[in-house]
Amino acid sequence: MQLDPRMLVAAYTQGVFPMAHDDGTIYWYDPDPRAIIPLDTFRVNRRLARTVRNAGFEVRVDTAFRAVMEACAEPAPDRDGTWISQELIEAYTNLHRMGLAHSVETWHEGHLVGGLYGVAIRGLFAGESMFSRATDASKVALVHLVERLRQGGFVLLDTQFITAHLARFGAIELSRDEYRQRLAHALTIAATFAP
Repeated sequence: MQLDPRMLVAAYTQGVFPMAHDDGTIYWYDPDPRAIIPLDTFRVNRRLARTVRNAGFEVRVDTAFRAVMEACAEPAPDRDGTWISQELIEAYTNLHRMGLAHSVETWHEGHLVGGLYGVAIRGLFAGESMFSRATDASKVALVHLVERLRQGGFVLLDTQFITAHLARFGAIELSRDEYRQRLAHALTIAATFAP
């Protein structure tokens, strides 16, 4: 069964998301507990705030969506494989064309050095993955994402799983039931990803 935009939207609105295994097979996930970053308690330490202001990064939105996904899929020192298959890249690129998937990109001297992507449906932003080729580049993208979500009226930033990296920004875990309640509320909110 090929992933199509309607299937992806239906999955996200029910709290489910896809990941590919090494053989390319797509599996659907609904973790319990589920991780989110509460937008009202997102934390940025002083050093990162200085980096955001002074490091010379240029942040762009939705100018290199596919390149961000491909970079997120590249091998990294902390992982052997990737869950981002070619089929997922195609499916999310289609969602991006429809205005439902977005990238926040960090550029330095004309080069893409970091970024993240995710799915935006009403008041939900489901963060999918991030990458960094320069110190703090993905963190800068995350800071800009949170500010954009706040300005756009979003109420739920889903990070799926918790990591030490995300916990530093205030990520928390919720039970599946609590996540579903927050998701149901988010889907009633007419948020906008546009600036």
